[in-house]
Amino acid sequence: MMEGYEIPLHRSLTEVILLGGVPRTPAILLWTTSAAIGFGLQQIWVLPFAILMHVVLVALTRRDPFFFEVFIRALKSPKRLDP
Repeated sequence: MMEGYEIPLHRSLTEVILLGGVPRTPAILLWTTSAAIGFGLQQIWVLPFAILMHVVLVALTRRDPFFFEVFIRALKSPKRLDP
């Protein structure tokens, strides 16, 4: 790299966007589903379960920030590899 030249790199390009310690897509999916079942169907027992799931997802995210991206990619990959 030449002396005197710098390229700014924003953190948002390299880090996962988190909502409450969980990546954005799983957090929105979890809480939207929980709110629909908990409030729409009046099944309040779902809310403590959602809180527990959120804590588990936070633990998985702290262990590996890209866990969910790798998991989704593994689900989409072919189950049988042909030569």
